[in-house]
Amino acid sequence: MGSIDNFSRYSFPDDFVFGTSSSAYQYEGETNKHGRGPAIWDTFTEEHTERINDHSNGNLAVDFYHRYKEDVQRMKEMGMDAFRFSISWSRVLPHGRLSAGVNEEGIKFYNDLIDDLLKNGLQPYVTLFHWDTPQALEDKYGGFLSPNIVNDFRDFVDLCFQKFGDRVKKWITLNEPWMFSVQGYDMGTMAPGRISVVVNDPHRSLNTGATEVYTVSHHLLLAHAAAVKLYKEKYQSCQCGQIGITLVSHWFEPYSNSEDDQNATKRSLDFMLGWFMDPITNGDYPRNMHDFVGGRLPKFTAEESKMLKGSYDFIGINYYTTYYAQNIDANYQSVGFMSDARANWTGERNGIPIGPQAGVKWLYIYPEGISRLLNYTKDLYGNPTIYITENGVDDVNNNASSLKEALNDPIREKSYRDHLKNVLRSITEHGVDVKGFFAWSLMDNFEWGSGYAVRFGLYYVDYNNDLKRYPKKSVKWFKQFLRRDSHSPIPHTYPLITSNETSKIEDSLVRDAKRPRNA
Repeated sequence: MGSIDNFSRYSFPDDFVFGTSSSAYQYEGETNKHGRGPAIWDTFTEEHTERINDHSNGNLAVDFYHRYKEDVQRMKEMGMDAFRFSISWSRVLPHGRLSAGVNEEGIKFYNDLIDDLLKNGLQPYVTLFHWDTPQALEDKYGGFLSPNIVNDFRDFVDLCFQKFGDRVKKWITLNEPWMFSVQGYDMGTMAPGRISVVVNDPHRSLNTGATEVYTVSHHLLLAHAAAVKLYKEKYQSCQCGQIGITLVSHWFEPYSNSEDDQNATKRSLDFMLGWFMDPITNGDYPRNMHDFVGGRLPKFTAEESKMLKGSYDFIGINYYTTYYAQNIDANYQSVGFMSDARANWTGERNGIPIGPQAGVKWLYIYPEGISRLLNYTKDLYGNPTIYITENGVDDVNNNASSLKEALNDPIREKSYRDHLKNVLRSITEHGVDVKGFFAWSLMDNFEWGSGYAVRFGLYYVDYNNDLKRYPKKSVKWFKQFLRRDSHSPIPHTYPLITSNETSKIEDSLVRDAKRPRNA
């Protein structure tokens, strides 16, 4: 291992993987061609243009469908080891169900992509669901609001394992189920755009709001467990791959030293990471969710709990930012996930931001948060194998900037450097079993509710000039960092963005989480 301040890829374990991440709807384009059926994001961007900042959609995106070979070469030239992408459910099963027919053109596209990655020394890390429920299933029974989705998802992943599993050795069942549930079924900012109903009912006996978010999450977990069970029983022994899930979580610091804010910090972690990590580790939701959601939280049967417990070979963690968590009192006139968590999340305290703000309002650059989150996950959940499956920072798409100005991205370079240092610190100082780091993203792309108004890419995409790709300066940094022909550390250009103080709450959060439920 090298020093923390002067480091390169050789500072990390020999089997550590570096890559970039993407998703089908954000990258591919060709949404209504080559046999692909519509997905809920096609409908959402068409019917709710007001919920996309620039009123755009992913119909063309960055045209990865046609340009993947040149983009694979870009990854290879950077020295990357892997590429994480998702399979569009409705591209291979246009009507969502296996019985309704397979689109062989879609199968061919993913076969060709996988083959090209492997030919160029890049390992495919494949996400099976990245928020793009087939519209046919949404219309038929409400998509993930219905338990019927579990069997259809199992059939879809079975097809993927059959067609691609001889070459794909890392499978990810779901990407960020928390985001899909909360933004899609509570806040309404993402597809399918459902919003919790606000009612004046202190007992919520008549309230149908703030239930769908938990129902959808429940079915996502059952779909995940069914996919893992299928893979382990039918494919793993012959295909020799691994399967896991990608979860998103912020890190949280207490807004003050008060006990109320300390408790709100723990609740925030339980209502984000623990919501999914607890069931797949322990077979049930966190105690805080039972206590604060009550009867609206679905229950697992004994068989479901058994199937969920230990249902992963690895965990993907997407980390972008850290917030302060502040206790709020119960407000029965405001329903929803945040009201249930009894917490307010803010990036500022006394007018001072927790870290530099990126282009999007929700992202504060706080690299120390990634190590605290990793350490917490290790301590609470038994040191699972972890891949950082997404981390990145954005720029605002400023049309007034010249191309030269747009390619100069010192904040991105600094952010990646500092986050990687904190990942390395968790490995070397805390013994966290981190196996890889995937940057979000190789290219600027369709960023969901932000549309094309923000840019997370290492490569600049010129949306006004045939989607030409141009390397930002951060590409040069990564090339140097990932060089295999030299063990020399890269120059330390920037000071590390972190606080020197040790987190005082990490141990107490873990101790509290490990108490018996009735304690």
